[in-house]
Amino acid sequence: MLKHDRIVSVIGLGYVGLPVAVAFGKARKSYGFDINAARIEELKRGYDRTGEVTAQDLREADIVFTDSIDVLREADFHIVAVPTPVDCANQPDLTPMLRASETVGRALKKGDIVVYESTVYPGVTEDECVPILERVSGLVCGTDFFVGYSPERINPGDKEHTFTKIKKVVSGQDQATLQIVGDVYESVVTAGVHRAPSIMVAEAAKVIENTQRDLNIALMNELALIFDRMGIDTNAVLEAAGTKWNFLKFQPGLVGGHCIGVDPYYLTHKAEKLGYIPQVILAGRRINDGMGKFIAQRTVKEMIRAGHNVRGVRITVLGLTFKEDCPDLRNSKVIDIIHELQDYGVEVQVSDPLADPDEAQHEYGVTLTPSDKLQVAEAVVIAVAHKEYRSLTPAQLTGMMKDSPLVIDVKGVFNPVQMAEHGIRLWRL
Repeated sequence: MLKHDRIVSVIGLGYVGLPVAVAFGKARKSYGFDINAARIEELKRGYDRTGEVTAQDLREADIVFTDSIDVLREADFHIVAVPTPVDCANQPDLTPMLRASETVGRALKKGDIVVYESTVYPGVTEDECVPILERVSGLVCGTDFFVGYSPERINPGDKEHTFTKIKKVVSGQDQATLQIVGDVYESVVTAGVHRAPSIMVAEAAKVIENTQRDLNIALMNELALIFDRMGIDTNAVLEAAGTKWNFLKFQPGLVGGHCIGVDPYYLTHKAEKLGYIPQVILAGRRINDGMGKFIAQRTVKEMIRAGHNVRGVRITVLGLTFKEDCPDLRNSKVIDIIHELQDYGVEVQVSDPLADPDEAQHEYGVTLTPSDKLQVAEAVVIAVAHKEYRSLTPAQLTGMMKDSPLVIDVKGVFNPVQMAEHGIRLWRL
């Protein structure tokens, strides 16, 4: 028997899961589950290392934070929000999602609903996760318990487009489940819900959202490659073209993170399994994945033009996270710039006010240097447009470098004319 009065649990309390748990916790008693005991203790103390929710948000939310499956059994509406990355060969890694399914399976009771929010290719919920839920729980899907899918749309670091303000796509394995899933989300998402006709439609909608963005950015990056060879400022071109009412205002840049740089590979993986080799999507991925190397090579050229002997010089890279004003280091493409510069014999020092030093060392082998400990360098690469870096003055930038200062502006945040007036050689993507 399906009932509408639901007790919510969220499995996975990262950049996606925690805001979801907080939203439900502000409306009713809810449960937040994570296998990371240290994470649970931090949240109990009112601290969120991701910066997605405030201490006040945590105080206002009635959430039981736990790593105990016994406690998880108190809920009957389980939302799975764990990462779905790709491996070193850009193949989908469903391990976190499948393990989360095992966890939920051990907590399942008759009448429960399990909703997946993790990004997947169409078919994963019903073909990969449901069998695990059934095997571990000993229950039958569609009779004893039910499943749905509601793709996450959290944008890390974005304080405007938050969970409750973004329209939620929901789906269920049947109409009764769809109705309940929609009602539960609608109780906290003020932007409303869109009820998709099937789970596979909702899964597909998620992967194409970011695939579309990936391709649009790939076009901008390819234009930047072309205009660079022409000696034309790409930002100036886009500013001029942007005066037309229907011109899409995308910018060139590094494409990393857990969504845009990953989701297209889930779709292409499924397509290849069906015997179709995607052309446009993979071409866009190749362009975007090559931008870090291009920026590093362009930096070396500018160093030579500025009169520097490249081998052994010191370059400061500002920013390591995958996007501005966000501590998320997952799949950051800044590391591609760093590795390529190091291949040229450059000494690279990296600073980032938001990134966790231990995580940077663990994930990339990068030692972060505090801004006040940076040594004077021959050039500065503004890799991530953190607020702290956007506010840097020409005088501050000059103070970070030796003679013939060079700034590589990956995000195009500085004015070339202003930089030139202060004797700074500027190259921007």
